[in-house]
Amino acid sequence: MERKIFALLFLFFILFTSQTAFRGAEGRVCISQSHGFKGPCGHDHNCALVCRNEGFSGGDCIGVFIRKCYCTKNC
Repeated sequence: MERKIFALLFLFFILFTSQTAFRGAEGRVCISQSHGFKGPCGHDHNCALVCRNEGFSGGDCIGVFIRKCYCTKNC
């Protein structure tokens, strides 16, 4: 019985360490101000649609008082 518990704990340990080892494998995200977005950037969804048409993977509205559309992609 002890061997089964030890084997189960060992499998959980292997599973846990393999999941945390690959979390840091994501690349950096590069941003660039959108050239096609016109007007105030109120919603991230609209910005993302324009950025996808410009060849990026998405976009976000960035700024506190004056929000501008910035396109994002993995670089």
